[in-house]
Amino acid sequence: MSDSSNSSVSTDTMSFEDALTKLETIVRNLEQGNVPLEKSIDLYTQGEALRSRCDTLLRAAEEKIETIKIDGKGQAIASSPLAPE
Repeated sequence: MSDSSNSSVSTDTMSFEDALTKLETIVRNLEQGNVPLEKSIDLYTQGEALRSRCDTLLRAAEEKIETIKIDGKGQAIASSPLAPE
């Protein structure tokens, strides 16, 4: 994992899957404890940006999910936004 490739990639256009994969890699590297302090700080900062991207994409997906009400014949009769937990 090179510094230039990680810092030059914008999280603003990453898919959820790409951001999550990159975040998982960062977490593994940090958990191993073999990363110098300065690199750890850089990785942590990148991880926060990726976590934020994943959170934003998940919230957007939740807003699109609707609860569909079905009548006795199995026909959709109404829908409403998913209620947050």
